Amino acid sequence: MEFGPYLMLATLEGAVTAAVLALTAVGLSLVFGIMRVVNVAHGEFFMLGAVLAWWVSSWFGGPAWVGFVAAAVIAPLLVGVLAAFADMTLLKRIEYDPERTIVITIGLLYVIQQVTLMTYGPDARPVEPPFNTRLALPWFERGDSGWQLYWPWGLSTTSYKLFVIGAAAALLGVVWLLMRHTKIGLIMRATQLDGEMAQAFGIPVERVYAFTFGLGAGLAALAAVLIVPVQQAHYLMGGDPLLLSFIVVIIGGLGSLPGTVVAALLIGLSDGIISVFFSPTLAKILATLLVALVLVFRPQGLFGTRTA
Repeated sequence: MEFGPYLMLATLEGAVTAAVLALTAVGLSLVFGIMRVVNVAHGEFFMLGAVLAWWVSSWFGGPAWVGFVAAAVIAPLLVGVLAAFADMTLLKRIEYDPERTIVITIGLLYVIQQVTLMTYGPDARPVEPPFNTRLALPWFERGDSGWQLYWPWGLSTTSYKLFVIGAAAALLGVVWLLMRHTKIGLIMRATQLDGEMAQAFGIPVERVYAFTFGLGAGLAALAAVLIVPVQQAHYLMGGDPLLLSFIVVIIGGLGSLPGTVVAALLIGLSDGIISVFFSPTLAKILATLLVALVLVFRPQGLFGTRTA
């Protein structure tokens, strides 16, 4: 088979990674952009969403789509409430001090991870997708009579993977609408620009912070619910999403949602293509080198603004 069909298949796999990564990284970007908090526990909220998705789908039983829909509603909600509670009981008490916040979220990371290990166990468990039809992928080749369409044997994807791409794109659109065209988004942006001035005008800044922290964690959990039928729920699965989310946020620009999405597409697609043709390790190495180059030549990120 020629190179083109393999490249198309690798691009589709990369698009799935990019879609989930964008949703996860947007949650991290919101927390940093509005609260100026580096949430090291963000990957564990992702993991917790996947584990809760397994619990909920197993508890509901019946058709796979019933458990999946229930997990998509319940898991992000529970994770978001837990994150908001952590903000009000931990981060608020240290007044969001940058150094102490990092220490607190590292501790939160280990607490979530070890509690999950004690309750869920060390095994990786799959979640059945609501639908998973195998779809053959077409390709074009040029013959004597011009370009012709054909279906290479073995070149296929699944309907669920295409759904993940579409669902993540729709959810990112909802986040953009929330931030740009709602009163809640206006309050969040006002708090981001000047928290003290926003509080002087009667905005409950501490509640905005709790909502933002919960929203960021909920988005990570929702991304995990989407990807767990493709992967498997495991108590150590939060490491890669955390690393890649930090890479995406740094490249895109701290607090920039458009930059986060563009960087997620760049990292996700390159990760998918390089992993297929070379190795996943090389993909992670190149992503780390890209971060180093961005920090050297454009410290504010591709879409970030330089601060004085």
